[in-house]
Amino acid sequence: MADAVWDKDRESPITGSSPVLRMFSLLELIASKDNFVSLQMLASETGLPKPTLHRMLTNFVAEGMLVRQTDKRLYGTGPRLRAFAETLLMNATQHGARHNVLRSLVQEIGETCNITTLSGDEVLYLDRVETQEPLRFHLGPGSRVPIHCSASGKLLLGQLAITTRRKLLTHAPLERFTDSTITDFDELENEVTLSVKRGWAIDNEEFIHGLVCFAVLVPGPKGRSSQCVAIQGPSLRISASDPDRILPALRRAAEALRDIELESREASYRGRRVTA
Repeated sequence: MADAVWDKDRESPITGSSPVLRMFSLLELIASKDNFVSLQMLASETGLPKPTLHRMLTNFVAEGMLVRQTDKRLYGTGPRLRAFAETLLMNATQHGARHNVLRSLVQEIGETCNITTLSGDEVLYLDRVETQEPLRFHLGPGSRVPIHCSASGKLLLGQLAITTRRKLLTHAPLERFTDSTITDFDELENEVTLSVKRGWAIDNEEFIHGLVCFAVLVPGPKGRSSQCVAIQGPSLRISASDPDRILPALRRAAEALRDIELESREASYRGRRVTA
């Protein structure tokens, strides 16, 4: 394959005034992709020489920031980079503002609410505010639940390319937790497709008997999302027939969380311009 021709007038996504910042920009670029990326693709997008890219990628793989598919010479995010991202999300400077959104949502609906994200083949709870009702299920921030029987998990699966989704679920056995757990891949795929199409998902006692959850995506840049806001409660108070009662408040909270993220990004960009 011939080397890609770089247009010198096109702005490179690899920016920064130091080697460290340029390496961080490369990690940002790789993390933004749905699938593994090749050296050729990175050279085409960045304009960097292949030897330079190869050296950077090799260092990242050695440190666990990236992983390499040896047979295809493709690169993707590694366990250390993902753990770093999860830590940042849980301890972000906008954590207080996000927590206030959840607190308001709990006050409005009266049930426990969470902010969640994808972590490997599990759903990670980034933040959570508990209801004051005596009957409730406790899962604190940092808790993880199986992706296939989580309302958030169904929506987050829908954000992945179909090949990535299939590969992920191949390594995540669809374990049965209740009589309602979906354990068939095709049935789960249909549920994911339906959830994405209607814009919300439900866990109808699929993980814990007597626990019902609803979730919506937090709108992300360029139409992609990496987080959900969800509500959960006992089936004595929430049922599958409740979306019209619950979803409007969930969607308002999702939009508020999106605005917090946008404000944080804009502040970051302003800071870059000042120091440039």
